[in-house]
Amino acid sequence: MVEIDQIDRRILRELQRDTTRSLDEVADLVGLSRNAVWRRVRFLEQAGIIRDRVALLDPDKLGLGLTVFVQVRTSSHDPDWLAKFARAMRDTPEVLGAYRMTGDLDYLIRARVGSVQDYDRFYQRLIARLPLSDVSASFVMEEIKETTQLPV
Repeated sequence: MVEIDQIDRRILRELQRDTTRSLDEVADLVGLSRNAVWRRVRFLEQAGIIRDRVALLDPDKLGLGLTVFVQVRTSSHDPDWLAKFARAMRDTPEVLGAYRMTGDLDYLIRARVGSVQDYDRFYQRLIARLPLSDVSASFVMEEIKETTQLPV
């Protein structure tokens, strides 16, 4: 873990809120000079703390209004199966997150699709690529909180 101070944390909070802010704006918000903020941001990028800068899109306006959590159980736990699963997750654009879990559930997938029919097409492609013991889906009815901001 890389050591960062409270000013670095303030810079990170401001960049998480709006990465399009200029260095001058961030400097004003955190009480440093533009050059000092630039040096700190550069350090945070080189340390891998800032991994990327992205635009957050509105899924509803893009016809992707349905969030699905897919619970997967498998009877295969060998390295080859895991590599195929990981590749399938990376190659499938609907998948926003895929997690190996503890407990009864083996994997949890978070996906975005436009409709239940789109989910069914996603499901058909998934089971064609991988042998799975059990697949169960839960559709989000209301999004209470969704954020990319980490609590720094």
